Amino acid sequence: MSANPIDGIRRIPLYTFHERAWHWVQAVTILALLVTGAEIHAPEAVSIFGFRTAVLVHNAFAVLLLLNAAMGLFYFVTSGMIRQFGPQPRDFVTMSLAQVRFYAYGIFRGEPHPMQHDAEHKLNPLQQVTYLVILNVLLPLQVITGLLIWSASRWPELVASIGGLGWLVPIHALCAWLFLAFTIMHLYLTTTGETPTTNLEAMVHGDLKTRHDTTTEEAAR
Repeated sequence: MSANPIDGIRRIPLYTFHERAWHWVQAVTILALLVTGAEIHAPEAVSIFGFRTAVLVHNAFAVLLLLNAAMGLFYFVTSGMIRQFGPQPRDFVTMSLAQVRFYAYGIFRGEPHPMQHDAEHKLNPLQQVTYLVILNVLLPLQVITGLLIWSASRWPELVASIGGLGWLVPIHALCAWLFLAFTIMHLYLTTTGETPTTNLEAMVHGDLKTRHDTTTEEAAR
């Protein structure tokens, strides 16, 4: 942690290069999959690449998503950072309620965030639960249904034996809509830092910039 005595800005190291690279590849990949998936699902309403090209691009980014997810999992496990994605039993309910109150009320009154972010505490309890569901339920379901849809023309008997495209496509589309909802919410919450661009800059440069409170620091001494 460092502070500039001139501009009064405190810089908190938050994201490593690997985390930032993983995040931006994942973000671009998800957006590309949403756009191409929309064209595949409704080519009469969305026409950007053309149906055939959209399918090829969609499949290519799906492979990239899997590779990036695998590399991200390897990094988070080997670095020990995987622990940050798991909700901690201690004070979990109290902290969750404080976070809900902040999002529903406190944030509009300029109240401080109930959780102080640093390299060891990057996710609040609500974020932990959200990522837990996304990484362990939504993403696997999206991948599995996507692979089965892809294999329908290659192994039709296999797909037919588990119910066919009649249920695979709606589930895959529902997962896509949930990913879109998460993306919109994620973008909104990104703007709720000390300034609208504070969190975005942290994911670009790695450091979270906050206004240096010398009064609080002197009181602590």
